[in-house]
Amino acid sequence: MIRVLVNGALGRVGGEVCKKVWAEPDLDLVDVVDIKDGQVALGEGVVFGVNTDLVKAIENVRPDVVVDFTRPNVVMDNLRKMLPLGVHAVVGTTGFSDADLQEVDELARANNTAVLIAPNFALGAVVMMKLACEAAKYFPHVEIIEKHHDNKLDAPSGTAIITAQKIAEVREAMRQGHPDERETMAGARGADYEGMRIHSVRLPGYVASQEVIFGGQGETLHISTEPVSRECYMPGVALGCRKILGRTGLVYGLDKLL
Repeated sequence: MIRVLVNGALGRVGGEVCKKVWAEPDLDLVDVVDIKDGQVALGEGVVFGVNTDLVKAIENVRPDVVVDFTRPNVVMDNLRKMLPLGVHAVVGTTGFSDADLQEVDELARANNTAVLIAPNFALGAVVMMKLACEAAKYFPHVEIIEKHHDNKLDAPSGTAIITAQKIAEVREAMRQGHPDERETMAGARGADYEGMRIHSVRLPGYVASQEVIFGGQGETLHISTEPVSRECYMPGVALGCRKILGRTGLVYGLDKLL
């Protein structure tokens, strides 16, 4: 059994993670943590009281893996607290800088543990990025549109960023659009990553959709993923809990474990 502690258990994704871990025969939900007091109900009369002290919870139950779905402004502090305690981490919180990722890798290696940071745990999103990289070899003109719920704090999304990074590995940087193009309203053309434009939509009703649009002579190619509920992340989270054990350092992206 893999002992799992869920941090951010009262959040929308965190609650789903608790249910998934509880339901898996090889995963053992040993504790739940959040900054707020409360309870997590798992059905069949099973209720977990929420702990508010992450360090004490880890010291008390000694999990193998901590799953963190919290907030970008606290996730680094969480990792600085948990990794010296010798646990592995599976992180779905986004908003990491390059300097953050380097620090996480160094901290994990120093403590002989590992951290999976996945901008997106949905298997469909992983396949979307794989297909986009194949398409970019033949269609260098590309823009990304990502659409999330209006409570998401970071823009562009981690999925959009890693998609652009992966495409850049197979596509040379280039300027897109008319050479004399100008924005009459700042930001109209979106963020610029090596010539690729990234657009962020924030509206109620979305979960975490993304479309990668390629343009060629007389045609366009659209590759998209449209999750309908947060349950789509759960197979990837469970996979991360199983596969991160035995590794050392930072693993960035779920595709590295597939």
